[in-house]
Amino acid sequence: MKVSFIVPAYNEEKAAPEAVRELRDFLKKLDGVEFEIIVVNDGSTDRTGEVLREIEGIKLIEHLYNKGYGASLKTGVKNAKFDWVFFFDADGQAKPEEISKLLKYIGDFDMVIGSRLNKKASFLRKPGRAFLHWLANYLADFKIPDLNCGFRVVKKEKIREFWHLLPDSFSLTTTLTLAFLKSGLNIKYVPIEVNKRAGGKSIVKVKHAFKTFFLIFRTIMLFSPLRVFIPAAGFLFLLGTASFIYDLSRLNLGDTTVLLFVSSLTIFLFGLVADQFSAIRREIHD
Repeated sequence: MKVSFIVPAYNEEKAAPEAVRELRDFLKKLDGVEFEIIVVNDGSTDRTGEVLREIEGIKLIEHLYNKGYGASLKTGVKNAKFDWVFFFDADGQAKPEEISKLLKYIGDFDMVIGSRLNKKASFLRKPGRAFLHWLANYLADFKIPDLNCGFRVVKKEKIREFWHLLPDSFSLTTTLTLAFLKSGLNIKYVPIEVNKRAGGKSIVKVKHAFKTFFLIFRTIMLFSPLRVFIPAAGFLFLLGTASFIYDLSRLNLGDTTVLLFVSSLTIFLFGLVADQFSAIRREIHD
């Protein structure tokens, strides 16, 4: 088994050295696995780069400026020499001993993802995270245990198929999950334990939530546009029906009713056209 471990790091001078050393030491003791560790310092402004240069047995790549979490992972994938890549964050949350749980499935699946059993979110983030999770489950038509866990092992050639879709932001893992699901590739979720975050402030911000929201829509629109258009058309049709019943009570068909029915039909037809384009795109890609 040959695996490239990719560790993105940004302003993690306290957590990254210990996380990388623990990963390296664990892999040295893991039987039957040939590995390399690629650490990508994403233009850190603290001493992250300095402390990482002192660690032996890793390949360190440094961005000249901060490009984003997704960009760091893509840099690692580009420089990986093995066919399987394992994403491992440098903030101290990932436990190296959980790696074995995922590796045993890579012969049967295209991507194996950790599902965090003890993940925690702040009170203010819980509603937004729950909404994004529900939205992704609905649009993907699949129960996703953990939407954005970065702890995963992926077949490199499959990542290449969706390279043009993958953002440079924090949402790369979410986009990758949805693309795999909607393309019918084999995904396995494995329950894992994680540590409490040991690094600096979380890189997840409100703007990341909005970006994730639009990326979910964008990805699903490429693969299953009717999952977006049908509910929108149905909602307008129901409003039009309610408005029509009201107009009947007044014996007068109002402009609002006509507009709602026409809008519903228009969106439905746009959905059919988008679905045909999606089918043609998949056929050309295949």
